[in-house]
Amino acid sequence: MTASERRTQLVEVAKSVFAELGYDGASIEEIASRARVSKPIVYEHFGGKEGLYAVVVDRESSRLLEMITTRLGPGLGAREQVRSSAMAFLDYIEADPDGFRVLIRDSPSGFSGGGMAGLLSEVAGKAEEVLGDFFTRTGVDLATAPLYAHALVGMVVHVGAWWADERAPDKKVVADHLTALAYTGLSRLPRAVANLPA
Repeated sequence: MTASERRTQLVEVAKSVFAELGYDGASIEEIASRARVSKPIVYEHFGGKEGLYAVVVDRESSRLLEMITTRLGPGLGAREQVRSSAMAFLDYIEADPDGFRVLIRDSPSGFSGGGMAGLLSEVAGKAEEVLGDFFTRTGVDLATAPLYAHALVGMVVHVGAWWADERAPDKKVVADHLTALAYTGLSRLPRAVANLPA
């Protein structure tokens, strides 16, 4: 293998090990054994377990963020944007359950790679942009866009984590329900919370 091919192989093997055993349970020895290489080769490429973990998390975060953002086109309405985001998230879970498991597991203490928390902040930032346009058109207070953006992202992630284990109903049905709940709520937001019925 070339150095690049070996690095890619080690990242894939490490992703599987981190998904199965978690960061604390995984070891360089286990990763090297499954990759059929010596431990020094893993250290040579990544410097240690935390370096390898950081590469796995960064790669998976980038993949998921790209899947979501490429589906948030300017020509889509708010409802379609919500559904596209939910479908992107569910597609990622279906295509790469190990990557998703790594992202939702607890990061090691002191880990500064961002992980799911950093990723969700980025996705919420994109959602905030979409909501900003929607709120401007409907007269809802723009200052509430970050709150609603984080609420929507949290809902999709939590349901996605549940669906990752259940795998039923079909992901399109899950996306339809998420969209119905989110869009119905968004379309009926009052212009001020003080206007909510008691």
